[in-house]
Amino acid sequence: MAPYLPAGIVPMSIQPTTSSDPAASPALPSHIGKYRVLRRLGEGATAEVYLCHDDFKDQNVAIKRVRAKEPGDPTDGRYSERFFAAEAALAGKLNHPNVVQIFDAVPDPVAPYLVMEYVAGSTLRPFCRADQLLPLELIVEIGFKCAMALGYVYRQGLIHRDVKPANLLAVMNNGTITDVKISDFGSVLNLDSEVTQVYRVGSLAYMSPEQLDGDTLDCRADMYSLGAVLYHLIAGRPPFDAQVQSAMMQQIYHVQPGPLGALRDGVSAGLDATVQRALAKNPGDRYANWEEFAQALSGLITNQEVPRGQLQGVLDSERFNLLRSLDFFSSFGDVELWEVVHRAKWQRFHFGHALYRKGEEGNSFHILALGEVEVFRDGKKVAKLGGGTSIGEMAYLAPSPELKRHSTDVIVTEPATTISFTPQTLIQISPGCRHQFDAAFIRVLVRRLHAAHEALAHPRRIL
Repeated sequence: MAPYLPAGIVPMSIQPTTSSDPAASPALPSHIGKYRVLRRLGEGATAEVYLCHDDFKDQNVAIKRVRAKEPGDPTDGRYSERFFAAEAALAGKLNHPNVVQIFDAVPDPVAPYLVMEYVAGSTLRPFCRADQLLPLELIVEIGFKCAMALGYVYRQGLIHRDVKPANLLAVMNNGTITDVKISDFGSVLNLDSEVTQVYRVGSLAYMSPEQLDGDTLDCRADMYSLGAVLYHLIAGRPPFDAQVQSAMMQQIYHVQPGPLGALRDGVSAGLDATVQRALAKNPGDRYANWEEFAQALSGLITNQEVPRGQLQGVLDSERFNLLRSLDFFSSFGDVELWEVVHRAKWQRFHFGHALYRKGEEGNSFHILALGEVEVFRDGKKVAKLGGGTSIGEMAYLAPSPELKRHSTDVIVTEPATTISFTPQTLIQISPGCRHQFDAAFIRVLVRRLHAAHEALAHPRRIL
């Protein structure tokens, strides 16, 4: 797969740092600012993208550098400057696992540039072809993640305005798509900005009627665009297609997209209705918010309205929704929940399995997602614990090895699914997520202390 390139950037073949024909290949700069240039990734009308290395942090980054103003440019570079400024204003402000991060923006007077997260992968454009279509359950999973990410973006006061396959990065692992990231915020509308912004921007095939009109926008404009992307990924063709721009606009305004079930086998009425609702001409007929759209997509999987082919295991969307339903994670935000989805060890245990034995020193803790365990002290049952309960948290909280030693046996009495961490892996997660774990553990310990107090003060009431 080709590496991700921002929209409007044409990929180039990998080239050496020198060329026998300088006219055919511009000289590769050795550095851009403090970043060592490895190779050129692509170029467009207004910018070039390079793969660079940050020697200080020892990581690769993608640098998008605006071309110097060309003599005779009638706009004097104003549009490229505005698109650069839109992205530059977001440097360091978007932190979501499904959004490409912008680390830094350098307003160089000749060629300003952005320093961005580099991920080797592909955009979703190749998977819109009829001969490379993705499995339906994977398309729905991608839609769910994009909806959640765009919901996060909208809560930051932003409307992307150019959601299209070329701006969605497919993260690959052993040839399989495992994640997706939204990229290229050059067309973003910042609802909180007082700076004059460019209007009527976007890609026609995925633009909503109100965006074409230049009307006031809200999140439902991006919702329409994501619906058009999902339609394209499912059917292998966009919802509307015409050779002439005016004809395309006429379709967007007045024509209903064809039913997906007639374009691809296996498309249920529920899947077609979910995508068609996002594509409604009137914004009021679409989903009220991103949460509603995301849940409609995940419900297709829960209700088995999407055939399960390649993805037989538990999907990330299912794990995310399961975490959200558990009391332990009630204070976690979406970003922290996604971090748990990706960082935690998910395990299944059968009836009779011992999570812990008395005398063992704890080296992990579990949050019980599904199922039930019972706690025994010297052969006597002292507690029954169900979903949403933490078990073995002293492995993380205890200040000494002696306190980490288990004083009870914890046995699975109903087949259980747990989310587990070791103290070492928990330290590696973000400070914000770790803070949420600490707060959740405090709530658990307070409840247990209160229950112990009640048992001592009112033994008959407890029994």
